[in-house]
Order: sequence, then structure tokens, then C-alpha cells
Amino acid sequence: MRYGAVAALLALSGLVILALVRRQTGTEGFLVGLGLAVLPVPLLIAAFRWLDRVDPSPWRNMLFAFAWGACAAALIAIVANSFATKWIATATADPTSADTLGATVIAPVVEESAKAAAVLLIFLFRRRDFTGIVDGVVIAGVTATGFAFTENILYLGTAFGTDQMTGGRGIASVTAATFFVRVVMSPFAHPLFTVLTGIGFGIAALSGERRPLRRLLLPPAGLLLAMGMHAFWNGSSTFGEYGFFAVYGAFMVPAFGLLTWLVIWTRQRELRAIREELPAYAAAGWLTPAEPFALGSMRARRLARDYAGHHLGKPAARTVAQYEAYATSLAFLRRRGRLGRAGADFVVRERELLHELWRRREVAQPALDYAARMTAPPVRVVAPPWPVYGVYGQPHGHGPHGHGLPGPVAPYPAGPYNPYWTQS
Repeated sequence: MRYGAVAALLALSGLVILALVRRQTGTEGFLVGLGLAVLPVPLLIAAFRWLDRVDPSPWRNMLFAFAWGACAAALIAIVANSFATKWIATATADPTSADTLGATVIAPVVEESAKAAAVLLIFLFRRRDFTGIVDGVVIAGVTATGFAFTENILYLGTAFGTDQMTGGRGIASVTAATFFVRVVMSPFAHPLFTVLTGIGFGIAALSGERRPLRRLLLPPAGLLLAMGMHAFWNGSSTFGEYGFFAVYGAFMVPAFGLLTWLVIWTRQRELRAIREELPAYAAAGWLTPAEPFALGSMRARRLARDYAGHHLGKPAARTVAQYEAYATSLAFLRRRGRLGRAGADFVVRERELLHELWRRREVAQPALDYAARMTAPPVRVVAPPWPVYGVYGQPHGHGPHGHGLPGPVAPYPAGPYNPYWTQS
């Protein structure tokens, strides 16, 4: 019933926002805007999925976030912004100042609050899928991508209608200028704003139950930062002739680079946490000695899926992917427990994850062992300063091996040496 109610709400919102946008742009403008607005969506979704590869969020969460941004949040924003701007224009009798005030003050508050609602809902009702900063960034970014998609349809469709009335053509047209500014220059603008809200929720997710103040204050703090950045960006057009380009080059691009670095650094910390936490389960016999190394390397994880798919088919590759996801969740759960941030269901959740791993071990463990052997860095062997005698009783470099090179000194097979691999 909950799934049905949410789907019905989003579908109804989508129909209403579709009718509103089509009424403002016309059918032809709507189709043009739709065709142009969809172009950056696959790239942005792919970028967020790439960031989320260590512990991928379920597709149902991603679909909900995008649909909420494109339908519910967009509907709330277009209705609330229009009402507030008209009210300000009536109260002040100055439509120009009402538009400026609406864009720089009303719109950031309304739009960021509407987008943050999706992050809040997943944080509250999908708590197991929301474990850290990367999850917050991905959910917030996908929500904002959906919102920007609908907003771009409106702006591009309206620009196309203006060109139809004025006869604008070519690169000087309003449509071309709008496309360049919104799709080429700043497709990351809305995701960048809302990601700040996601970071606040992500840090709150990392905080334990013993820190209720942090869990309570950080999400609103992230939301306020998102509103402030959004307002600064919208107000850049009032800073003079080159204000927009100055804010874009001196503020937006550096902020985008800084947040991208932060998310990638956080992802590397997650991989390191996997390598540090899972050896305890290997020592207890749940995992093989090679698995912590393989599961802590994106290259090894991909190689394990490819190996299983090549030898056993696509179902085996999916099994290995599920095994990797459960092992990652287990590592993060153990880290939270070690830091005193786990919930009361720690033991139950740990048992569930170990059971899921045990069910898939026969397919996944050989593939991960192979990937570990193939991706572990080779160890350079240095010859000792004293003579090492070979099978012919002569020092190496003077016998059949010759050339002063050390001979084989360890019973390991050919290929990269894996420090976690041991012969059986």
C-alpha cells in the first residue's frame, strides 16, 4: 500500500506538472524543451552511479529520488514560486523587483526545501540504505537532476516560444543562449546545491545514537548552505554585466571541484574501511584470506564479476555483485559497531549479512580469489648479500640460470603475488 500510494502521488504530480509546463510553453515548445533538457540527464546519473559503486544504492531509491525531483519537487516549486512572486508584485506594485526578490530569496528556499524532502524520506524510511556521505550525495544529486530536468523543459520551451514570436534563429537565438547557459555551462548547478543538504544528512547518518544533537542539527545546516549557494547563484545576474561569469568562474567551478574531490576522497575511505574491517571475518572462517583485499579494490571487484560471468554466465556475475554488496554492507556495519555508532539491531543485521554471503560463497569466493591474485601488486625480490646455492650446488649467477639473477625462492605460482593468498 505504501508503494502504491507513493507511486500514485508521484504520477499525479507528474501529470499536473506536465499540464502546467505544456500550458506555459505550448506543445511545440514543450517537445523542443523536452528533447534538449534530457541530454545532460544520462551523464549526470552515470556520474552519480560511478560515485556510488562501492556500496550501490538500490535502484528503487534512485528512481524515487529522480521522480520526486522531476514531479513532486518541481510542482511544489512552480506553484509556490508563482504565488509568492505575484503576492510580492501586488504588495509592492513593482513587478521588476518582485521577480528579482522571487529569484534570489523565494526560489532558493522553496526549491531546496522541496528537493530536501526526498533525502529526508529516504533517510527516515530506508535507513539501511543510507549509511554515509556518499549515499547522501548520490540521493541528493539524483533528486536535483530530476528537478533540473523539469525546470530546463520549462525554460527551454519558453525560450523557443520567444524565438518563434521574434524570429530568432541560429546561435543568437534565445533558445541557443538558454541551452548554453543551463545545459552546457551549468548542468551541475542544481545537483551542486542539493548535495550540500545530502552531505548534512550523510554526516548525520555516520553519527551514533549518542550524538543526537549532531544528528538533529547537521541536516538543517546543510539545507541552509544549499539555500545560500542557490541564492548567490541566482543573484549573480544582478551583480553587473559580467557578474554571472564572475560568480561562475570564481565560485561555482571551484565549489564543484572541491565537492567532487571530497566525495572521491570519501569513497576511497570506504574502500580502506572494507580492507580494514573484513579480515576479522576472514580470520573467523567466513571469508577467504584473499577476499578483504579483492573487495577493497574496485578493479578486483569488476574482474571477479567478469570472471564469473565468463565461466558461469550472467547469473553468476549477478551473484558475485550481490556478494560484493553484502560484504560491503557488513564492513560498514562492523565499522559503525567498532566506533560505537551501531544501532540495537547490530547482531541481527550482522547475522543476516553473513547468511547472505554464505549462500553465495560457492560462486563468489573462487572469483574473488582469482581477482585478488590478478590485481595484487607484485613484490620485488631482492637477492641476499650471501651466495644462494641452486639445484646444482653452485651459487646463482654461476650455474645454469646465469646472469647473476636470483632463482625461484618461493613456492608461489606464476603471476602477481597476493599477500593474502596462501596455498592450500
